[in-house]
Amino acid sequence: MHAMALDAVLMVLALSSYAVGALALVVYFFSREGWLRNFGATLAVTGCAAQFAQLGARYAETHIWPLLNLYGSLSLFSAMSVAIFIAFAFRYRLWFAGGFVLALAAIFLAYGVTWNEGVMPAVPSLQSYWAKIHVPLVVSSYAAFLVSFVFSILYLVKYYANRHYARRSTTFAAAAAGGGAALLTSFAVDTPAATLSPALRDTPALAAAAEHGDTVAEWFSTLPSLAQLDVLVYRAVAVGLPLLTLGVITGAAWAHEAWGAYWQWDPKETAALASWILYAAYMHLHTRHAWRGLRCSWWSVIGFASIIFCYLGVNIWISGLHSYKM
Repeated sequence: MHAMALDAVLMVLALSSYAVGALALVVYFFSREGWLRNFGATLAVTGCAAQFAQLGARYAETHIWPLLNLYGSLSLFSAMSVAIFIAFAFRYRLWFAGGFVLALAAIFLAYGVTWNEGVMPAVPSLQSYWAKIHVPLVVSSYAAFLVSFVFSILYLVKYYANRHYARRSTTFAAAAAGGGAALLTSFAVDTPAATLSPALRDTPALAAAAEHGDTVAEWFSTLPSLAQLDVLVYRAVAVGLPLLTLGVITGAAWAHEAWGAYWQWDPKETAALASWILYAAYMHLHTRHAWRGLRCSWWSVIGFASIIFCYLGVNIWISGLHSYKM
């Protein structure tokens, strides 16, 4: 098969695998049907492998490094997001979150396809060995931050669900004190923490509601504990921050080679520095007990928003040395 035809086939395979795999794993997220987990995991691995093969086929045909445009960059971003998640999923049994990672990967990959401009030689400043070092480092860091973002959202959903049930229990207790004793048959949050499993001790309102047969609370109780989700966010950021640090350093070296200066306060450089500061601050704040959990999860969400602005907002909408605008 011609390499460029193979490129297109592999891209279709990757996109379809991510789309169907996302659907299967989202349904698994709610139903916990084992076959859906296995099916979705298989599609995740298939799509990821197809993407790396597609990048290889494109390079073999054109002999042009495929990561120098937004099409190739977003392809690697999607592939690395899924690859990093797969590593976490196998290590920590996290396939329940895979649907959201695959859905985001499919969206970014589909958007990247719209930027496929065919085969064009790179401009002279991009024809450097640094392209094979800097771009994979930076894009891989973005991918790790996407995974941390998904875990942060799950943390926040479970945290606010527990708070919602805690407020309900307070309302029921107040109504009972005013004469509505029948409402006490709903649930209360006085279950001793020592009697709960580790996954439920930090969400006692959900645990109590689940004990009283609330099906939504029972479902929430199948998710990892808030403490476990917080650790997962931290570990994903701990993968991304060193990669971003190396990316900034190698980017400065490349800039010196291409433009004669290590740093020029280009919009992309400034945005990357801002994102680095945000995630470095996250790592520091996570050492403070008062910041772990809720605050750090919100910080992670803000950090990923800065990454998207740095990655797409600056490159597409703001003119600069790194702009993808024609």
